[in-house]
Amino acid sequence: MLTTWVVAPTCLPLVRRRCHACASERFRASGKFRVNANHKRIDAWLLVLCAACGDTAKLTLLVRTNVRTVRPELLDRLHGNDPALTAELLQDPVVRRRNRIALDWDDAWCLDTGAPDPLDREVIDVSVSFAARIPVRPVRLVAEGCGLSRAEVERLVKEGKLVAAVRLSAKLSGDFTLRHPDEEPAGHGGVDHAGRAPRLAGGECRAR
Repeated sequence: MLTTWVVAPTCLPLVRRRCHACASERFRASGKFRVNANHKRIDAWLLVLCAACGDTAKLTLLVRTNVRTVRPELLDRLHGNDPALTAELLQDPVVRRRNRIALDWDDAWCLDTGAPDPLDREVIDVSVSFAARIPVRPVRLVAEGCGLSRAEVERLVKEGKLVAAVRLSAKLSGDFTLRHPDEEPAGHGGVDHAGRAPRLAGGECRAR
């Protein structure tokens, strides 16, 4: 049986960047853009606020760009302070490289394991999907989704009772599938006396 888990954002991530005013290293997006036009050239920034002192910094989006090369839809969204555009641009690798920033997703995502199976059947495969590129270790997702400790999950991986085509101890932000290769089902959630892996069926969204 296949079930799907979704790693989904619950809010915007913080921006890792050093504040020149107080030396804090976390900023939050203000949701506002600044656009300056000089004849046919346009500059645009995303404004972020220091999480400690509130000082404002600018993340560069456009630099002396010919306005004719910018999509009218993008200009409208910049002028309208579109909140969805803020989320898109924060995850844009070009924007992150240009501004030398990273994102802090702590407390900004949850694991949605779907509705519990009414027949309480054994789940053999779990497809993990990412609604945003949120780096997280699969062993942590299994621990949260199944109500196990991280050590228990790592032991199951080491013993070959949870397998995947990806490295389960490394941070991932792309879709992957977990498989429980045991043919004989465990009798209950968690690790049973025979050491078999747990059912991977889920429940409600589990906040980080």
